[in-house]
Amino acid sequence: MTKVKELFGLNTSNKDTNWGKVVTDQHCPFLDKKCIKNRKSQAEIAIGTCTMNYGKGSKDIIICPHRLLENRKIFIDCIHLLTMHEPGNELHIVPEVSIPGGNVDYFLVSAKDGKVKDFVGIELQTMDTTGTVWPQRERFLKDSGYSGYDKDAIESTKPFGMNWKHTAKTILVQLHHKVKTFEHVNKKLVLVIQEPLIDYMKKEFSFSHVKNAKLGDPLHFHPYSLDTKEDNQLHLNLKTRLSTDSEGMAMCLGLQAEAKVELTVIIAKLEEKMKNATINTLLKL
Repeated sequence: MTKVKELFGLNTSNKDTNWGKVVTDQHCPFLDKKCIKNRKSQAEIAIGTCTMNYGKGSKDIIICPHRLLENRKIFIDCIHLLTMHEPGNELHIVPEVSIPGGNVDYFLVSAKDGKVKDFVGIELQTMDTTGTVWPQRERFLKDSGYSGYDKDAIESTKPFGMNWKHTAKTILVQLHHKVKTFEHVNKKLVLVIQEPLIDYMKKEFSFSHVKNAKLGDPLHFHPYSLDTKEDNQLHLNLKTRLSTDSEGMAMCLGLQAEAKVELTVIIAKLEEKMKNATINTLLKL
């Protein structure tokens, strides 16, 4: 049984698909253009692997971030975080914006007459792989009756794996840097991921304080499942919403939260004056 679950956005279990045409077209339905995941050795060939079946329990793991763009659902699921959005405003999706702390994959922007009224930052994270999925792809095409498969690849013993630790640690560190900027300007940053990855984070990092989403928190987690629907294709489904702030993000990584100097100074002065017997209390005012 093939480990390739989705190729060029199509469920490989669908026996009616003309895979020869699919591979020739190299069309990504999520970008609505040619797939941009190209082979390093053959730049003209798009790999097209969106999702792989992997591990205990045979989980379907998304390995291409563009797969998360299905029907722009992830952006619709963030509209409620545009607290300054009003009916009549335009909604824009702006990719790749640099901010203090790094680049953000997308911004969902509410605008009126060309002026930004509110925005939400959206980061996409799917699983990084180790090894190569190419032999699995070519074996699937061979078994599907496609004659143009890579004959050398199907004999390859090179395996592929999921780099859970690197993927999770890298994105959490990036969020730790970026959320400070969003917190400072009182805006929201959302991480869009798949359920197996958030499950791994909960197991390997300190996530007990990351609870059900609160609108006031600057950092939100949107984990999606990947479910087979009536059309025999896989579709994203938002399962839950979680949130925290910059201090909570530091706790996830086991870091000591950086002191808010201004707040610390003010509190110290207030507490010192409260010790003074001459201080006014509310009842004396």
